[in-house]
Amino acid sequence: MRSLTVVPRLMRVASVLLAWRLDEIVETAHLFRPLKLVRPFFGKPRPDVASLSRGERLRGALTELGPIFVKAGQVLSTRRDLVPADIADELALLQDQVPPFPGSEARAIVERELRQPVTTLFARFDETALASASIAQVHAATLHDGREVVVKVLRPGIEQRIANDVALLRSLGELADRWHPAADKIRPLEVVAEVEKMLENELDLQREGASASLLRRNFESGVDLYVPAVEWDFTTERVITLERVYGVSCDDVDAIDAAGIDRRALAAKGVRVFYEQVFRDNFFHADAHPGNVWVDLARKDEPRFIALDFGIMGSLPEADQYWLAQNFIALFERDYQRIAQLHVDAGWMPSSVRVDELTAAVRTVCEPYFTRPLAQISLAELVVKLFRTAQKFQLTLQPQLILLQKTLLNIEGVGRRLDPDIDIWAVAHPVLERILRERYSLRRTLKDARRRLPEWIHAAPQLPELVRDALRQAARGEMRSVSDPLALLQQAEVARRQQRLLGGALLGGSLLIVATLVWTLAPQHGMWPPLAAGVAGLIAFAITWPRRR
Repeated sequence: MRSLTVVPRLMRVASVLLAWRLDEIVETAHLFRPLKLVRPFFGKPRPDVASLSRGERLRGALTELGPIFVKAGQVLSTRRDLVPADIADELALLQDQVPPFPGSEARAIVERELRQPVTTLFARFDETALASASIAQVHAATLHDGREVVVKVLRPGIEQRIANDVALLRSLGELADRWHPAADKIRPLEVVAEVEKMLENELDLQREGASASLLRRNFESGVDLYVPAVEWDFTTERVITLERVYGVSCDDVDAIDAAGIDRRALAAKGVRVFYEQVFRDNFFHADAHPGNVWVDLARKDEPRFIALDFGIMGSLPEADQYWLAQNFIALFERDYQRIAQLHVDAGWMPSSVRVDELTAAVRTVCEPYFTRPLAQISLAELVVKLFRTAQKFQLTLQPQLILLQKTLLNIEGVGRRLDPDIDIWAVAHPVLERILRERYSLRRTLKDARRRLPEWIHAAPQLPELVRDALRQAARGEMRSVSDPLALLQQAEVARRQQRLLGGALLGGSLLIVATLVWTLAPQHGMWPPLAAGVAGLIAFAITWPRRR
């Protein structure tokens, strides 16, 4: 029934695609094949698109179809593992800009959400929008204490419109999934799900405020990256109020030069800030295109970036973060075998993959790059090609890694616009090594252990019983499967050795837990209690180690 309700809208989509000479897209879906019979009624293809590339034609068609299709194109541009590079490059140029809705409506939404008249809330509220996009638009305002702010307001009725458009996108995705010959590679339903999730996040402005607040705390000094403060008293799910900031887009090279800012230093700082977000804080701005990354022209001696629009943020599971960092280090050091082994160890590939074959494939991709000067090597391009190569070996590419891949492309693009000769490798390698050295140091490990100690103490009383039951079940199962009396005696001896090992492990572990507890409750005693307990635990383990007879 739902498919019938979207047929008229599908027909419009088909007519736009045909007008932009995207016949191959229309004709791959069986539902659209009957359109050949009525094609003359859709009008002639646009005469001005014949000379355009397929990526340019697709970008033009999505722009004409409207904001939600623009969002879909933006998401698709990040999936360079799925779409050709020329199309991805064009889709990355899509701009989410639409005409503003009346300022009087924005004023009414602010008053309804914040439950007070605008005149009570602000000393001034400008009804002329500063910027307008498909989801929300921004208005300048001034608080009664004189501070300048910007107020971002969701569009009226945007939730229902998005729900309708997502339903249409899902129908298109289902058609493509069913009929497109390369559906297993494009995975259209996955792309639609990503669009839906992204839109859902962008519709909650309170979530955006929380993201901005965390990013600001991570770069509290404001030396490298400045994040505007959130005015929580003037923020809800449909309205967010932020400190107003001033700057220019990071790709406005002329303005940056006119301000006397060292672009080379600024480009290197941008790369460092990215790696700090990903590997130090595990929280990164995932929509870092030039419109959302400004440069503060007021700081000539110590240039810095200004971050805007926090609707799309990324983070990685701790394990993926570790494996990814190790992959980058191995890539910097050209250790291809380690890259291959890390992919398997991380669980991104099945253990049945032959590491030697994967190593050879990684070497085949990387070696041509390393014949160039390092300053000419695109790290983002190399990572994309590695992901594509790895997919041939059944790589399971996680959504969070795709978001990171997109951000890496954005940041490298920003860096090269500011400094075409930037050596990404020389800048990134020491930063990543420093972060890993700090993150996985003994001090950090002990700190994490101290933080998790209450959980371990809570679970410790159950551990001996669980281990004992597991050993008994394993021993009984093995003994039932053996009929040879000599083998039974040997297995009984093994079981006794396992019990002695368990006793030593429990004794040593208990000493360590008690000493760590003392360290937690009385840190003035320093590191000596856990170190002494560790030595005592090793002695206890050695004493109980079974001797051969």
